[in-house]
Amino acid sequence: MEAKRTIARVLEEVAEKNSNEPEFSQAVFEVMESLEPVIERHPDFAEEGILDRIVEPERQIIFRVPWLDDQNQVQVNRGFRVQFNSAIGPYKGGLRFHPSVNLGIIKFLGFEQIFKNSLTGLPIGGGKGGSDFDPKGKSDMEVMRFCQSFMTELYRYIGADVDVPAGDIGVGGREIGYMYGQYKRITSLYEGVLTGKGLTYGGSLVRTEATGYGLIYFVEEMLKSKGETFAGKTVVISGSGNVAIYAAQKAQELGAKVIAMSDSNGFIHDPFGVKLDTCKRIKEVERARIKRYTDEHVLCNYSDDYKGIWNIKCDIALPCATQNEIDEAAALALVKNGVMVVAEGANMPSTPEAVKVFLNNKVMFGPAKAANAGGVATSALEMSQNSMGYSWTFEEVDAKLKQIMQNIYYNSSRTAKEYGFEGNLVAGANIAGFLKVAYAMMAQGIV
Repeated sequence: MEAKRTIARVLEEVAEKNSNEPEFSQAVFEVMESLEPVIERHPDFAEEGILDRIVEPERQIIFRVPWLDDQNQVQVNRGFRVQFNSAIGPYKGGLRFHPSVNLGIIKFLGFEQIFKNSLTGLPIGGGKGGSDFDPKGKSDMEVMRFCQSFMTELYRYIGADVDVPAGDIGVGGREIGYMYGQYKRITSLYEGVLTGKGLTYGGSLVRTEATGYGLIYFVEEMLKSKGETFAGKTVVISGSGNVAIYAAQKAQELGAKVIAMSDSNGFIHDPFGVKLDTCKRIKEVERARIKRYTDEHVLCNYSDDYKGIWNIKCDIALPCATQNEIDEAAALALVKNGVMVVAEGANMPSTPEAVKVFLNNKVMFGPAKAANAGGVATSALEMSQNSMGYSWTFEEVDAKLKQIMQNIYYNSSRTAKEYGFEGNLVAGANIAGFLKVAYAMMAQGIV
């Protein structure tokens, strides 16, 4: 009873202090509702204020980013870096460049990152950053000028043993390269301060594919637990960025048929199987909308209602686009159509109501902090290679990634059972991720 009251108090205070940040409050609630049996077993966590401290970022940085567009007009954006928790290692988490970015979004992502990073088993804390800058439609020179201005402020708060950002939505190899060049120019340091770098200057093989591959490796373990495989399964994947493309590639390699993908404008449904080479060229080379796919594959259907992708009958659904893209109605549609597995490739793409639908209907559900941890895991492997001044082969990194994702599944599954939530990977991942951080915070005193 005391544990329940403690959690209720913390949630009430989070809602009151962050009333204009619904995504952050949602992320905190999703973790906290799993922790009652943990606090009952470890009342010292409550006594030492672990819950109160873990929901408050260690540092929040907001700054102005002025830059010149190609017409020599001054533009101004807002930059963010939230250094949330460093109990188990330097802050680690991506930078997101998108018009929707605000402090609440960055806090939600940073809070999730604490537990995701903990689950990898690697020594990395949680952080996140970004800007409301939109790289879409900008020239390379405009993106470069923005990135240089962004790093001119950010550089003073990061470092190889302090905070190591990576990419996220809107931040790929181009943006990482421009920011790394500016960091090196300002500091005269050639160090692993960013991950997702190009292979010619300290990047890691598999990093581009990592989140998508990792998602499939996690789902593979989920299927194995029921005596199933990917072979012959139909898969629907939202999104068409790195995560979606490489999840589709690995799923196809394992014998599945990917029948739908999307972007923010709409979705394609190719019942004969999405031709991934076409998608990759459209999104990575042409930087065009996915609707272009139908110009080359006339038997494919296109809809401009991107949310309608979840009405397609499939065995496996992989939301890889953005937060809260699967609501209760979409979840009910997936269940009605007989979905076996839903696993999150994006950050918190399912609403709390949707998650309850999946769990109540015995759908195997892989939460983001476990299922999409492959990207940050490989980023941490990139940090290790930078520290050693060494590069592993593609096969070596891929094998390490697969082992990490398998460990995350087993750890989440085992912990769920230990704390009375057998089969609930949401609770298992929350508890397993939390425990490592909580023990570290206890050991380091009240800081």
